[in-house]
Amino acid sequence: MSRATGPAGARAADGGGPRRGEGYSLRVNPIACEAHGMCTELLPELITPDPWGYPIVADGNVPDDLLPLARRAVTACPTLALLLDRSD
Repeated sequence: MSRATGPAGARAADGGGPRRGEGYSLRVNPIACEAHGMCTELLPELITPDPWGYPIVADGNVPDDLLPLARRAVTACPTLALLLDRSD
């Protein structure tokens, strides 16, 4: 029996969704964000644009295999509005 995998290509041991990392989550500072769209281009697996181009970040922790891409998106944000927080 074949199971479809999520965009990250990995499934949790319990069978639910992509494996989420246990250490980091993304958030956007809505005051600093100017909707340049860099984050949505670099990390479409976790960030989608709203109708005006502002990012909507998926809830939960960043999957382990997407953590390098999340760091890249944070670094590329021209207004430093995308943040990667340690979530304990």
